[in-house]
Amino acid sequence: MIRFLNDILPRLTEIDGVNVVAHLDDAGPAYQETQRAPVITFAGADTGGQPDWYDLSVQVTVGGEQVPFDELFVALAADQQYLILPSGTYFSLDRAEFRQLRDLIAESRALDDPPPGVLRVGRFQAGLWQELAELGEVTGQAAAWQEAVRSLSDAGNRVEHPVPSRLKAMLRPYQQDGFRWLAALHEHRLGGVLADDMGLGKTLQALALICHVRELGGARAPFLVVAPASVVHNWASEADRFAPDLVVSAITQTRARRGATLADAVRGADLVVTSYTLFRLEFEDYEAVDWAGLILDEAQFVKNPHSQGYRCAKQLPAPFKLAITGTPMENNLLELWSLLSITAPGLFPRADRFTDHYRNPIEKAHDPERLAQLRRRIRPLMLRRRKADVAADLPDKQEQVIELDLNPKHRKVYQTYLQRERQKVLGLLGDLQQHRFEIFRSLTLLRQASLDVTLVDPKHRAVPSTKLDVLAEQVSDLVAEGHRTLVFSQFTRFLDAARARLEAAGIHCCYLDGATRDRATVLAEFKNGTAPVFLISLKAGGFGLNLTEADYCILLDPWWNPATEAQAVDRVHRIGQTRNVMVYRLVAKDTIEEKVMALKARKAELFGSVLDGGDFASAQLTAADIRDLLQ
Repeated sequence: MIRFLNDILPRLTEIDGVNVVAHLDDAGPAYQETQRAPVITFAGADTGGQPDWYDLSVQVTVGGEQVPFDELFVALAADQQYLILPSGTYFSLDRAEFRQLRDLIAESRALDDPPPGVLRVGRFQAGLWQELAELGEVTGQAAAWQEAVRSLSDAGNRVEHPVPSRLKAMLRPYQQDGFRWLAALHEHRLGGVLADDMGLGKTLQALALICHVRELGGARAPFLVVAPASVVHNWASEADRFAPDLVVSAITQTRARRGATLADAVRGADLVVTSYTLFRLEFEDYEAVDWAGLILDEAQFVKNPHSQGYRCAKQLPAPFKLAITGTPMENNLLELWSLLSITAPGLFPRADRFTDHYRNPIEKAHDPERLAQLRRRIRPLMLRRRKADVAADLPDKQEQVIELDLNPKHRKVYQTYLQRERQKVLGLLGDLQQHRFEIFRSLTLLRQASLDVTLVDPKHRAVPSTKLDVLAEQVSDLVAEGHRTLVFSQFTRFLDAARARLEAAGIHCCYLDGATRDRATVLAEFKNGTAPVFLISLKAGGFGLNLTEADYCILLDPWWNPATEAQAVDRVHRIGQTRNVMVYRLVAKDTIEEKVMALKARKAELFGSVLDGGDFASAQLTAADIRDLLQ
């Protein structure tokens, strides 16, 4: 209407032979378009009852004239082209500022339930604060908080905290930046996820933070580190090596066995280290202690939001919580949400809202814009560096897949099992959830048959294992050349068979699996001794080990979770390694193992898409994936 009155009508009156008669009882205001940019202000304070949140009232002016927010919000939601002010001034809504404002409002409402006319922003939503700063001015109590969290988004803005004198180590530049990031989190009472590649010294950076907090003085409450049982002693030894002034208490037994209460056991300590099992079993005792902070090492142990370990970590009262893991997400985005809901509980308040707003659009619809938005949101509270980017002096790592043709007898028996299990599994795929256990049992059986059919049935003892034959030949050559080798398998029975084969060939081996009692002695024997081969189960040795004495790594069986294999390889390829590392993956051709390798490559894309900026693919193991494995 305005366009017609202002532009078309005057031109009609200029046409010869055209007589224009206008019946305008009320001419109304003089309509005029303005091209002036909008000025957006977010004014607000904390919500009082919810101290970690700010309710920001949104104020927009165009040409000095106030724009009614409710009308603006409705117009933006309806994708209107223009908005007309009472004065007659109108303006286009097709501007970057309005599109960004619309998206921020939609995101706020999708993740939480703010009052009408309000943009609710949590303290932990540092990425959102950064976008608010780009869009307009934040005033009131929230302005100070916006300035405080700015240092999390940009390393150049971080306070140059000096490396604490108590730390007896030279930090590499990226480790210094990681320490400053941790110090900024702690200073502003925020938590986060340190997700550096495995082998880059995450433990050392965490120890630097603890030393920093101790040097600041204040309350003497200890930090609590919860780690896998196999890593507890490693924390104690690393603290003794790099921070000898810290008083460390390692809790490795229940109260009944140690004969003292937890409060007595940790009295006077700067750092307390315990296992996830003990933390869960005696949670009431841990909950009763005053902690300076909670550090979850190998935090993928609490990635399941329905587990008791997750609930304990989330419930523990601590002013600062940090998750340390090289694999913050292995299968789906809900695992990432779990870690962030513990360490930064206001970032994504509800799992169901997170699923609707992020997980489904990304995992199911492959929405690139929503994926980019998620990256922006998690970036300030998650620090991830890759070895290729920050450790240029690390020796090269070469990886090679060795494809093996099964011995004819082995092949014949494998095919018999394949036909039987394929028919069984295909009949169960109609209800994947209900039959998941039976399906995975069949897949595991086929994976074992690819290795050694004796694992499936001892009656096949006369059938040779192709992989054991190749392993014995390879390792014999490596030993003769003076190399030291780690050998990994997920199946302890096969690992034990490999040990027997190698020792029969006169090769001395060290061995570690979940049943190994004196883990520290076994590790010391390999690190200090003459054994050229260390056989390790993936579950027992996939984390917490520094075995740079070896320079070769052999993976006997592939797994479709690439993070599991990466953790194993990084026992060797990590800071401290001085030789080039060689990784061999033994894969039986024309078996389920070959299909697992192809599937694993695609599953790796979910991890890379969210954390490393790659393209996206879902990591859920679907019925179609399982069907492909059996073709």
